[in-house]
Amino acid sequence: MEKTIFITASDKEKLEKLIKDAREYNLAKKEYIYKLEQELLRAKVVKPEETPNDVITMNSQVSLIDLETGEEMIYTLVFPDQADLSNNKISIFAPIGTAILGCKVNDVIEWQVPGGVAKFRVNKILYQPEAAGDFGL
Repeated sequence: MEKTIFITASDKEKLEKLIKDAREYNLAKKEYIYKLEQELLRAKVVKPEETPNDVITMNSQVSLIDLETGEEMIYTLVFPDQADLSNNKISIFAPIGTAILGCKVNDVIEWQVPGGVAKFRVNKILYQPEAAGDFGL
């Protein structure tokens, strides 16, 4: 059984529109759209002010630990138009972006990569808009 993930009502609304637009205008691979859609279906929707502060929401900056190498990586989860790998801003449509949405600190995330399965642990949330009171992002 998969873990419950948390998502704010406003993030869900924005992501549902993003999915609709991505389908209509071929803005992302169908498999990425499908995976994001599946994540939204299993998510527990919460009000922004009731979002646990240890959950990855849109625009959160997170520290992930590669369980194979022990390497720490810091990413900010963003909408596709803000993605910028050179600044560690990953799109929600990137496999890792979809995988971390709604996860909590200490959750282990696995996803398929060309060389097999990558495993990461959510180490900490460095910034979460809801915890900071930034409800309009």
